[in-house]
Amino acid sequence: MKKFGLAFQILVGLVLGIIVGAVFYGNPAIGAYLQPLGDIFLRLIKMIVVPIVISSLIVGVAGVGDIKKLGKLGGKTILYFEIVTTIAIIFGLLVANVVKPGAGLNMEQLTKSDISKYVDTTEKATNHSFTDTFVNIVPKNIFESFVAGDMLAIIFFSVIFGLGVAAIGEKGKPVIAFFQGVADAMFWVTNLIMRFAPIGVFGLIGITVSKFGVASLLPLGKLVISVYAAMFLFVFVILGAIAKLCGTSIMMFIRILKDELILAYSTASSESVLPKVIEKMEKFGVPKAITSFVVPTGYSFNLDGSTLYQALAALFIAQMYGIDLSISQQVTLMLVLMVTSKGIAGVPGVSFVVLLATLGSVGIPLEGLAFIAGIDRILDMARTVVNVLGNSLATVVMAKWEGHYDQKKGNQYLDSIKEAA
Repeated sequence: MKKFGLAFQILVGLVLGIIVGAVFYGNPAIGAYLQPLGDIFLRLIKMIVVPIVISSLIVGVAGVGDIKKLGKLGGKTILYFEIVTTIAIIFGLLVANVVKPGAGLNMEQLTKSDISKYVDTTEKATNHSFTDTFVNIVPKNIFESFVAGDMLAIIFFSVIFGLGVAAIGEKGKPVIAFFQGVADAMFWVTNLIMRFAPIGVFGLIGITVSKFGVASLLPLGKLVISVYAAMFLFVFVILGAIAKLCGTSIMMFIRILKDELILAYSTASSESVLPKVIEKMEKFGVPKAITSFVVPTGYSFNLDGSTLYQALAALFIAQMYGIDLSISQQVTLMLVLMVTSKGIAGVPGVSFVVLLATLGSVGIPLEGLAFIAGIDRILDMARTVVNVLGNSLATVVMAKWEGHYDQKKGNQYLDSIKEAA
């Protein structure tokens, strides 16, 4: 029955969702049946993310117990994230300049979507500076941060608490045992929730296709193809080169995370696979302290797929309006994206919000986003996969950089995957 594993079940849910969505295209009544399925699955995932991050990070940090080592890890992690996301922005600009997906596009053939909710979010998100983002990492009320799912504040608290547990020695051992038990229990719950993933995927993709249909892709087909091709090349050229430098291969990561990548693509949600990515990277030989820190932090600072898309989409809109951006303007666009893509991480519709906060800096009309909003879900699916791969690879990069990667454990895990195949 191996052929009926999770990946196969999710693919079946994806295909059935597309078929049902296409059959009921334009029928709003279908949403009443499909929307709850997707919403329940995403709520189940959101329910377990915070407890897993807190418990795993406290146990991992308490195990290290050295603030200098953790500070060193944090500095290296942010530096690596900044370098890779900058490369992703440059890569997106390069593809847009070569392919020119927006050139000669007849805007009369396109349908405008309502982007007012993104505009409202942008106005709120851009009221604070990049410095404010770092200030807000320190929570005023940790329980408020738990409720809001403010990942950076949660990470900060968990690291400080873990150091405190390590500092009190023997008295801290029952606390570590408690949080280890919480982590183990939550990973069991994660595996239980994953059984619902095919049904959740069915509902999420079905409602998307029923709203927009396959026909909505045709006028913007060149953009869709350009984004998918750029994501494919970035994964196998850039991330592939980084993986090779680490003594592994990007295909190995794809093999390990097969189920998670299909799920991330289907749901267009990186959060839906966060618990399993942490679990699998630890099995792959990365210490708990590194996986539990790097993965959640990467969800705010290392969105490779999102930054690549933002650069490409910005030039697409400029080309659509016949605006020829000079090299200096594109450099300005790159610098602004380097800041905004981190400064307002974690807000709803983050890629759209970042674009709205960026386009005006180089004179690109903001209303151009209304033309591509209708297919954003299709594009989001691709960039989510790249985000997940980028963050997974980052854990191994950091583990090897710190000299703490367990090669023997990694090889044993790979052998177990090959045997199960």
